[in-house]
Amino acid sequence: MSLPPQFLDEIRARVPLSRVIGRKVTWDLRRSNQAKGDWWAPCPFHGEKTASFHVDDQKGFYYCFGCHAKGDALSFLREAEGMGFIDAVQMLAAEAGLPMPERDPRQVERADRRTELVDVMEQAVRWYRMQLGMGLAEAARAYLARRGLDAAACEQFGIGYAPDQRQGLFNALKSKGVSEALLLEAGLVAKPDDGGAPFDRFRGRIMFPIRDGRGRCIAFGGRSMDPNARAKYLNSPETALFDKGRNLYNIGPARAAVAKGKPLIVAEGYMDVIALVRAGFEGAVAPLGTAITEDQLRLMWRISPEPVIALDGDTAGTRAAMRLIDLALPMTGPGQALRFAFLPQGQDPDDLIRARGAGAMSAILDEARPLVDLLWRRETDGKVFDSPERRAALDKALGDAIAKIPDKDTQHHYFSALKQLKWELFGPRRQAQTERAPRQPWQPKGMRGPSLPVQPVASTRASWLSSPDADERAAEQMIEAMILAICATHPELIAPVESRLERLEPADGDRAALVHDLLAGSQSQAGQRALESIMAEPHVKSAPAILRPSDDDAAAGILANALDRIEARRSARDETARAEAEIQGLADEGLTWRMAQSARALQQADRPSLADLSDLGEDRAALSAGLKAAMENEIWRKPRR
Repeated sequence: MSLPPQFLDEIRARVPLSRVIGRKVTWDLRRSNQAKGDWWAPCPFHGEKTASFHVDDQKGFYYCFGCHAKGDALSFLREAEGMGFIDAVQMLAAEAGLPMPERDPRQVERADRRTELVDVMEQAVRWYRMQLGMGLAEAARAYLARRGLDAAACEQFGIGYAPDQRQGLFNALKSKGVSEALLLEAGLVAKPDDGGAPFDRFRGRIMFPIRDGRGRCIAFGGRSMDPNARAKYLNSPETALFDKGRNLYNIGPARAAVAKGKPLIVAEGYMDVIALVRAGFEGAVAPLGTAITEDQLRLMWRISPEPVIALDGDTAGTRAAMRLIDLALPMTGPGQALRFAFLPQGQDPDDLIRARGAGAMSAILDEARPLVDLLWRRETDGKVFDSPERRAALDKALGDAIAKIPDKDTQHHYFSALKQLKWELFGPRRQAQTERAPRQPWQPKGMRGPSLPVQPVASTRASWLSSPDADERAAEQMIEAMILAICATHPELIAPVESRLERLEPADGDRAALVHDLLAGSQSQAGQRALESIMAEPHVKSAPAILRPSDDDAAAGILANALDRIEARRSARDETARAEAEIQGLADEGLTWRMAQSARALQQADRPSLADLSDLGEDRAALSAGLKAAMENEIWRKPRR
């Protein structure tokens, strides 16, 4: 129905927003200024104890600084009370003493038809409820009793029974004057393709009414009592009242519970929701026989900024969670998050609560993990990352997933969280653990743990003298210290060189932790130890880039030069190692050329690019002389015995 904007403005002007919202909240009178129409209260949309929900009567808008809910009186009635737009307008118009504008006859007809359908559905609820007490429902009552549902539970959820009769409901409602057309339109009966007499859609099933946010029955779900039935659960077809992809089972009571501070829990089926509610988790809902849809996600987020998806502890539950990742990522952002709670293998919420009580379920919910953890689990479970190509494939998969997130801040935090997880998987501590890990079935005898490079123990890594080229290592350590000191002093320079900083891979464990801290924007004890040690080194303390922290341009040049130098040094050393490995007798001309190229790269890297580049303590003349001597003595020749 289209309403004149002037009419809506008049309603808003006549009915103070605080009067509408005041029915659902308790105002914080110490913080509120009633004379100015400035009101504060705990938010009705998410559980909290502080008053972060603000209402401005003069502007006619509300805003929550916690969950970011915002709107006017109409949006509040729709979100908090589950009203439709026209119903909310009618309520406010009556309160303002204004008559509703004339409605389009076709809209009136459609609204009246929906009212008739709702009435038919409520008659069906009463008939099914009555049948549950009859002799034909003895097996259904026994089943419900075994599942822990007594008469009070059946009354609370309107559970009934559809007897195994072809026209039981059809004849009962038709005798009360309900037309065949209405029964067909409501989805309660179906008509054969050959044009025969209509028959009941639900037969021999326990019946669960499905209600909308206002508590009106819009559909049914039926659980078959026949173990050989083609469908264990059967839902109503889509009708003028029911769109299964836009509704959730138990949405009305769950919304009210969440407004009182309960978490929104998304289970898989009717029995799970009933078990959760009966155990004190009143904010439970379930999709209606299908995977969660975009519309259902939006509906959840209108109720709670962070629903908990409680999945059965089986393969199907895991698959459902993995499918939800790709659906949720393009929609996630501030105020629209998900957490995932996985139940023990082979159990659903109903099983767990009946076996171990509500405390066990509460513990599972407390351990719910964010969406980013589920994404990591999907991309890493059962996989081995023992090569650069496999690690690159992991980076690409995670990068493609993060790219789907529309909010840039959320993207950034996903990137940081995944970087931390990669550090935990590939960092020095994980590599050190491989020394103690048991041998995997796919590994040769004598090899233990994941197939990641095993690093020297910390004491060995820390000793520069443990290597025959101790002088060269010492020089690299000094350049490395300068790089880390500049990054710590000028954090804004990290982003442009992030990939190069990741490849630095210090041999010292504390310095490796400092690299991680710089990249992740975090702080660890090991990283702090390394930074304090570096800043105390003479060549760092006297460096212009450290003495003048405001001169970012000079620092950027020195940082780039230092990275060039250390990369060239390591490249030359790696090339030498590869060359030695290739030697079979005397080196060929190609090998000699490659050695010469490495020497030239090292010499070029050692040329300062800025006049104020501090001396890192190297004896360049000695290094050049040593390299020249190595070339003249033809070190690539095998020693003669």
